[in-house]
Amino acid sequence: MSAKPMFTAGRNIAMKVPPHLYEATIQFYRDVLGLKEITQHAPSVGFEFGSNNLWIDKVAGISQAETWLEVLTDDIEAAAEHLKAAGIVRRDEIEPLPQGFNAFWVSSPASIIHLICKDTESWA
Repeated sequence: MSAKPMFTAGRNIAMKVPPHLYEATIQFYRDVLGLKEITQHAPSVGFEFGSNNLWIDKVAGISQAETWLEVLTDDIEAAAEHLKAAGIVRRDEIEPLPQGFNAFWVSSPASIIHLICKDTESWA
């Protein structure tokens, strides 16, 4: 096994929201809290959340909101090996990634979805 990869928190947090709560959730962050909206990635809706970006995604077929986190690594292959050896479940079926995007999905023991990606390929 190769050396343990370095992991760091990414800047992106995704909140997956059922369609019936989507508009109210956006209104909460934009109008009630007054967070600055990120507009350069339309039609995606995001907000500046301190030093992070909070993305609000409408997802059909879910009954409650989920929070997904981004984790950056210096070595994507070593990260995959390390997480597999630790018994962490890959969840690549959870959401398709863009062609050529050097990343994969995992689930923490608490069922929180994490995007593991090369530190040079963060979403935003």
